[in-house]
Amino acid sequence: MSRALARLLSVTLALLVAALPAGAGTVAWLEMKGAVSERAPEMSFMSGSQGMTLRGVVGEIRKAANDPEISAIVLRFSDLKAGMAQVHEIGRAVEHARSRGKKVHAFTEIYGPVELLLASFCDDVIVQRGGAVMFPGLYMEEMFLADTLAWVGAKADFVQIGDYKGASEQLANNAPSKAWDQNITQLLDSMWGAMQRRLTTGRSMSPTQLDAALRSAWLGDPEDARRAKLVDAVLDRLEIHQRLQSMHGDELSYRVIDFEKGASSPLASSNPFAIFELLSAKPKTKATRDTIAVLHIDGPIVDGESQAASLMGGSSVGSITIRKALKQIEDDDLIKGLVVRIDSPGGSAIASESMWIGLRRVAASKPVWVSVGDMAASGGYYCAVGGDRIYVEPTSIVGSIGVVGGKIVLGGVYDKAQVRIVPRGRGPLADMMSSVSPWNAQQREVVRSTMQKVYDQFVDRVKTGRKNIDIARTAEGRLFAGQDAIDLRMADEIGGLTDAIGAMAAKLALREGAYEVMDFPAPRSIDEILSDLFGRFGVASPGVGSQAGAFAELGRQILGDRAWEQLRGSMTAFMQMRDEPVLLVNPRVLIFR
Repeated sequence: MSRALARLLSVTLALLVAALPAGAGTVAWLEMKGAVSERAPEMSFMSGSQGMTLRGVVGEIRKAANDPEISAIVLRFSDLKAGMAQVHEIGRAVEHARSRGKKVHAFTEIYGPVELLLASFCDDVIVQRGGAVMFPGLYMEEMFLADTLAWVGAKADFVQIGDYKGASEQLANNAPSKAWDQNITQLLDSMWGAMQRRLTTGRSMSPTQLDAALRSAWLGDPEDARRAKLVDAVLDRLEIHQRLQSMHGDELSYRVIDFEKGASSPLASSNPFAIFELLSAKPKTKATRDTIAVLHIDGPIVDGESQAASLMGGSSVGSITIRKALKQIEDDDLIKGLVVRIDSPGGSAIASESMWIGLRRVAASKPVWVSVGDMAASGGYYCAVGGDRIYVEPTSIVGSIGVVGGKIVLGGVYDKAQVRIVPRGRGPLADMMSSVSPWNAQQREVVRSTMQKVYDQFVDRVKTGRKNIDIARTAEGRLFAGQDAIDLRMADEIGGLTDAIGAMAAKLALREGAYEVMDFPAPRSIDEILSDLFGRFGVASPGVGSQAGAFAELGRQILGDRAWEQLRGSMTAFMQMRDEPVLLVNPRVLIFR
């Protein structure tokens, strides 16, 4: 079944259930389409639509759980995209609803790993007749490019502090080192164990039964999946109403929540000044009553301002942008506490230290807690230890306390291309970042000494923020998943963003409904967005953008989306090394979900 047809049928079904007559019981029908975002889109202040955010989904489920008129909840998935951390957080909201006596149903045409894991929190799992159920397991592929670089005449010249760090191995090796192999193996074991426990608990299976079920559900027929207990019912979408009636009574009404539509309203065409009202709209940037701030550190960490996704790379989070937001949070007396939401593989050592300093400044006057999404590794974990309490999900990845630095030596490439380079320099270390030749022994020692200082500072920050942590067991680039991180005192508690916000509100004695939550960095105004957009167009050379876009698209077409994302991440880190040769960056792994 095509995605377009599935979406059309989804809309049709939503219209049908919305048109059913009101009765004694009400079903909350949540249309969960596409990606679950960490925060509302930047221009949502203009439209009034927040989109499908993590807090929005959790909030709607909890609202339905506490509504005495609601007798059941249906989670209707359509091409759902969510990280494992988001799955667990939404799942806990489902468990809360079930504890309040609400029966929760899940329905979609195609169940993949994300849908199956989220559905395992529900009472009733329904798949469309003629659909599919697939769960291939947890699989990853790592690219090792040393031989590729040698083929074109290049060489990766890197130094790393921490035997288990591994960030340089993709470019410097043609196979994983023993330490890195141990590191990633135990990490995958932990993550897979968490996923197995979720499925066996939610579907009331033994591990043996789960293995058998997954073998039959590699690309399973719905009836095979039902017999394997991965789903409860195989129905046509128009039969769902009858199933709900059989469980909740004949007279049912439906309350449809469509996150895509939100509360947006079109401009009044009769008002010639409507467009000017739109352009003059300003986002909310200052608290108006008691507030908990949520600061988002999502993406690679860089010096300077945060950047939106480009043709070659994804978005990045800049230290200057974050420090501005932290100063605003620090100075606003109505902001009573800060929750830092981190989903980052790390990046610039200097930027990470700057963010840590800013977090500790805020922590001097307000509580600062941390919620880890899928990852807070390397520079991301550096920022995390700037908080006083760290929440993780069972599959959150934390750690990678280590440093890597280096350069790509292109002398062989120049020779093959018959490019003649004449290096010139003045000063004893002027040629340190020469692209022609690798470091000599003296230069390598200078780099190692500098990196050791950065590593020692990183460890000091960790020891300052995480009392009684055993550095010997946690540092040198090791990676850990949720519960292991808690056991090693790298984190404090299993929980998500909404858990951290709720616990902080309780600590601050803020009553539910008597405070608000504001996201930072604050969104820009429409004129700032347009100014930035046109400014970029103004300085761009003709053809450059289209050439970069063509290259990126070619890479994506040849390698596929997942492999391209991995290679793009490494290339982004390499490009960052042009300006800063020492990075706190997590090894970028590729996990097929």
